[in-house]
Amino acid sequence: MKAVLGLENGEYYIGEGFGVEGTSSGELVFSTQMGGYMEALSDPSYKGQILMFTYPLIGNYGVHPDNFQSSNVHALGCVVRELCKTPAAQPSLGDYFADNGLLGISGIDTRKLTIQTRLNGTLGAALIVGDDNGEYAVECARNQRSITEVDLIPQVSCKEAYRIEGTGKRIAVLDLGVKTNILTSLHRRGADLYIFPHNTRPDVIEAIKPEALFITNGPGDPMRATEPIKTIQYFIGKIPVFGICMGNQVTALALGAKTYKMKFGHRGANQPVRYYDGRIFITTQNHGFAVDGDSLPEGCEMLFTNVNDGTVEGFYSEDLNVFTVQFHPEAHAGPYDTEALIFDMMYRRIP
Repeated sequence: MKAVLGLENGEYYIGEGFGVEGTSSGELVFSTQMGGYMEALSDPSYKGQILMFTYPLIGNYGVHPDNFQSSNVHALGCVVRELCKTPAAQPSLGDYFADNGLLGISGIDTRKLTIQTRLNGTLGAALIVGDDNGEYAVECARNQRSITEVDLIPQVSCKEAYRIEGTGKRIAVLDLGVKTNILTSLHRRGADLYIFPHNTRPDVIEAIKPEALFITNGPGDPMRATEPIKTIQYFIGKIPVFGICMGNQVTALALGAKTYKMKFGHRGANQPVRYYDGRIFITTQNHGFAVDGDSLPEGCEMLFTNVNDGTVEGFYSEDLNVFTVQFHPEAHAGPYDTEALIFDMMYRRIP
């Protein structure tokens, strides 16, 4: 099929479409991971974004449901250099996209686009499959709303509370767009999990008598998460509060700190972070916003920093029993450098 990717800066790239015909508009972001394409595409944190993979061949091992991090693909579209049409297992990525009404484009110079994004910052984009009208694609890219203006969390949070029963400590999970493997990592340690929608009132959560509050990853601007921020403020100082990715950012906001939009963010499975003791770990990440470390209140200590740019990758407060990280220690698919370190540390901090 014909296909075109248009950018808000006026450029457009014609390629070969896969999936179904249609149009989608969102931020164009890139991920540097070499594998785990279905984990990324099904990550709710990619809601509102068109996902481009820097690795040149995508789809070589097909699509398997065990790799999904939610029930469906959340990325608005997929951009690749080459789509594998003879994968080691079926269905192929192209067939899966076609069967599930998804949009993709191949034959794109992803190296050039990645370099452009790193130099100039994240751009609004529009993906059209079934047509190659570049000027119309550019128009669509320019007419979309900024991701900072859209509240994406309600679109990916669970609609009703549910429980994953365990024999261990009772943890209330505030779902801002949770990845499946986060829940798996907590439950593997025996946690009795009560998962709540993003806008659940604090008294409803308090009724289950939780021993800790855990805030998940999620899409968009953390400043939009006004209800979760109020809920976190209610529980801080009462029970331990933990967070991953968006959970790191909204917890910082609940403490009075600030966040900001990054130039192009961190996405991929090869992001190095430095622990406070000097050790280096390789992590999976997916975020376009970061915590302003200088704005963290007194009593909060830096736990991890990004080796490449020095941004905040985690902080803690002993007095308030708050512990959060920006990266994804559950790491499906890989690396597993921090899975035991982070989840064991969180679990031990629950009295």
